[in-house]
Amino acid sequence: MKLVVDSNVVFTFFWKNAIATDLFVFQDLELYTPQFTLEEIDKYENEIKRKAKMTEKEFHDIKKELQMLITFVPLQNYRPFLEKAIKITPDPNDVDFFALALEKECSIWSNDKELKKQNSVKILTTKEVIELFD
Repeated sequence: MKLVVDSNVVFTFFWKNAIATDLFVFQDLELYTPQFTLEEIDKYENEIKRKAKMTEKEFHDIKKELQMLITFVPLQNYRPFLEKAIKITPDPNDVDFFALALEKECSIWSNDKELKKQNSVKILTTKEVIELFD
């Protein structure tokens, strides 16, 4: 199953014992996120390390693992879908996730309830993703 993963879900990969972390390594999932999510991880590196109580090495090891589990997609790949995404997303900050989901023809994995206020792209919470595999 293909899913576009929003930044907040990606960030949970850094938290110890996060339920979503187990799902990331599930072999039946193809996970995608916009390339800028990596930039967000770098931008918030110090905050992530502080909140997750991890060392520099642990942070970089987890980031490398994340890059093996998720495909980080450059903007040019989903740019043709941005115009449609702008029209359907309830939150302008999530346009890239919607455009990528349209390009990949798949759902978005997000815990943001606001995103469910549209009917063009299916939004799955972490709980709903877990239920798919129960």
